[in-house]
Amino acid sequence: MTVCTAPVLVVGAGPSGITAALTLSRNNVPVRIIEKETQHRRSQRGAGIQPRTFEVFHFLHAPEIHERATPVLPIQRHSKGSLEPLRTFSMIDYMEPTPAIPYSNMKLMGQPTLESIVREHLAKLGCTVEAKVVKHRGDDGEEVEDDIEAAYLISADGAKGITRKQLELTFLGTTREDGFLALGDIPRGTDSSLQYWHIFGHMSHDLITLRPTDELGKDGWRFVMSSRTMHLEGLIRDEEALVNRIKDFVGFGDDFKVKEVMWTSEFRPNMRMVNKFGVGRIFVAGGTHLARARLSVHSPAGGQGLNSSVETRSIRFNIAWKIALVYKGFSPVSLLDTYTAERLPVIAEMLGYTTEMYKMIDDDGNSKGANSDLEPRLRRANNMYMLGVNYRSSPIVVDEFAPVPVAPVVAHGAYGEVEEGVLRAGDRAPDAPELVSIVNLNRLPPHFISSGAQLAVSLLSRMAGSTRMFDIFGSTHHTVIIFAPALAVSAIVPQELVKRVVVLPGSTSEPDNRLETSSGVDQAIDVEVLIDHAGHAYRGYIVDLQEMKVVVVRPDGVVGAVVRGVTGLERYFEGVFGKKGGMLTLEDVAQS
Repeated sequence: MTVCTAPVLVVGAGPSGITAALTLSRNNVPVRIIEKETQHRRSQRGAGIQPRTFEVFHFLHAPEIHERATPVLPIQRHSKGSLEPLRTFSMIDYMEPTPAIPYSNMKLMGQPTLESIVREHLAKLGCTVEAKVVKHRGDDGEEVEDDIEAAYLISADGAKGITRKQLELTFLGTTREDGFLALGDIPRGTDSSLQYWHIFGHMSHDLITLRPTDELGKDGWRFVMSSRTMHLEGLIRDEEALVNRIKDFVGFGDDFKVKEVMWTSEFRPNMRMVNKFGVGRIFVAGGTHLARARLSVHSPAGGQGLNSSVETRSIRFNIAWKIALVYKGFSPVSLLDTYTAERLPVIAEMLGYTTEMYKMIDDDGNSKGANSDLEPRLRRANNMYMLGVNYRSSPIVVDEFAPVPVAPVVAHGAYGEVEEGVLRAGDRAPDAPELVSIVNLNRLPPHFISSGAQLAVSLLSRMAGSTRMFDIFGSTHHTVIIFAPALAVSAIVPQELVKRVVVLPGSTSEPDNRLETSSGVDQAIDVEVLIDHAGHAYRGYIVDLQEMKVVVVRPDGVVGAVVRGVTGLERYFEGVFGKKGGMLTLEDVAQS
C-alpha cells in the first residue's frame, strides 16, 4: 500500500466536484479529483443553468459555458397521440441584460458538455480526473493501490455516497413514492418540430415531455415520462417497450425509428437536506448532498433540469476559496465554519420554495379536470435566477450602511429576489461596465485623491481603455472598491490577496484634477483609478456623488463589506484573515 499526499482531495467529478477543483486550481492549491465512473457521462441530467451560475463561471474564466448554452425553448402542449399543439407558452419571460445584470436569463447545457469544458480548463492547470481506485505500478510490475492522505476533503459523490454516511450527517425530509418518473436520452427518430419543448398528455393520467437537443450527437430528445395508470419501472429495463411507448403515446407513427436508447434513469421526488455541510476538514458539496430540492422541480411538467440544484455551483465556490486561504496560512481555520453558517439558510429556503413548486405542479395531476391550466404552474419566479441569494446573516460580513432595525422586523430571505435600489453586505455584487482606466498607481507611494490636488501628468494621456467590475473581480482575490471624492489609500493586506480600485464619478472628456501623490510613506501599493464614465458603478452600488463608501467584494462575487473607511475595513479583514502581526495595517484612510 502506497501513501500519497494531497492538499485537497475532491471525491466525485460531476459539476460540483470539478467546479470546486477549478476554484482551488485557480488559487494555486494542488488538488486531486477522483471519480468512480470510468467513462465520461453521456446523459443530459440537469441541464438548466441560472444567471448566477454563469457569473460564477465568468469569475472562473470559463466564458464558453454561457456562450455555448442554448436558450430555453417555448413549450407546446399536446393531447395524447396528437402532434397538433393545443397551446404554446413560455416557462420564463425573457429579460434584457442590464449593466448590473449581464447574465439575465436561464439557459440550457447538458451535463456532459459542461463537464467537458471545465475539465479542459482543469487540464490546462495540470489537474485531471482520476479513477476512484488509484493505482500505480510497483517495483515488481504489479498494480499497487494508493492510500491518499489529504489536508482537506470535498465530497461531491452524491447523497448515496459514503462520505455523508461516515460523517453521520442527518438527511431528514420526505420522499414522494407516488411521483415515480422515467427519463432518458434518445436520438430523434422523427422530423417533429425542434423549436419547441413538447408536453403530451396530462398529469392526471399519463404524460411525456420531449426536449430537443443537439448535444446528443446530430440530434436527440431528452424525455421525461410519468403515469398514474401504469407502472413505469419495467420500461427502464426494456428499450423496445420504452421506444414503442413514446411512439404510440406521442403519435409519431411507424416512421419513428430509434437506433439506441442512449441513457435511462428513474427517480422519485425527494425533499431532503443535511443538517450541516462539514465536519472538521471534510465538507460535502454536491446538490444531492446538501438538499434534494432539485428533484422537487424535476417533475415532467416542470421540465427536466430546470431546477434549483444549479445553485450548488455557488456552494462549492463558497467553500473552495475559503479552503485556499486557510491552506495557504492566510486565514484561520474558523473561516471554514462560515460555510455552513452562510449556506444553511439559503438551502433551507430553497428547499421550502422548490417543495411548494412541486406541490403546485402536482396539483395539476390530482385535479379532476383534464384541461386544468398548467401554464401558471410551470412559470418560474425571478428568485429562481438566484441573483437575490444572499449571506446578510453571515458572521463575517460587515455593513455600516444597513438601516437600524425597527420593530416589527421583517427579515429579508436568504433565497430572495434582488431589491431595487438596495445593496447590503452579503448580497451579490453587481456588474458595472464602461469604467475607464485612467492611471494605475503601481509601485507609487501611498497617494491621496482630492478635489483640489493635481497630478503632474494629464489623466487623458494615461487612459488605458474601459473595463467592467466582473472583469476586475476574481476567484483568487478580494476586491476593494473605493467610492470617494477624497480618499487616502494605503496598504491593507498582502498585495496578492486584495485588488484595489478607486472609482471616481464624472466624464473622461476633460482632464481631471483629482489625483495627488505623496512621498510620506515608502510602502509601495498598487491601485487602479477608474472613471465611472456612464455612472453604472455609482448607481449599481447605490453611492451618492459626494458620499464616501468602500465596498469589499469577496472571491465568490459576494459583497463582504459596505463601510465608511478604515474601521469597517479592519473589522471585515480581521474576520476573514484574523489578526496577524505580519499583516500590513491600514493607515489613516478617510480624508475629505
